[in-house]
Amino acid sequence: MKIGLPNYVELPAADIAAAKTFYADIFGWDLTDYGPSYSCTTTGTVDIGLQGDSGEATKAPLPVLPVADIEAALAAVTAAGGRIVRPIFAFPGGRRFHFLDPSGNELAIMQAA
Repeated sequence: MKIGLPNYVELPAADIAAAKTFYADIFGWDLTDYGPSYSCTTTGTVDIGLQGDSGEATKAPLPVLPVADIEAALAAVTAAGGRIVRPIFAFPGGRRFHFLDPSGNELAIMQAA
């Protein structure tokens, strides 16, 4: 099973409007809204998401890694000792899960829809 390099990084954004303005002003990012508390770039390369829902946001930037088989990736992460912190769930782009590595870093693995 192959897990790719990050193709997405999700940033916690306590004030989604301020974060969108900040990144648009500095980098010229064109952000697409997915509800009132989420916005992201959609370049198809390494995209950035802004999570404004404090109940959904991680404490630090969240690298998201693409896979073709999310169930196999979940089994591999679990077998290697990763701790699942959010089981597989659906979102507008597909399905993903979150886990902690041995150092306590949170990462996500996603399978596109």
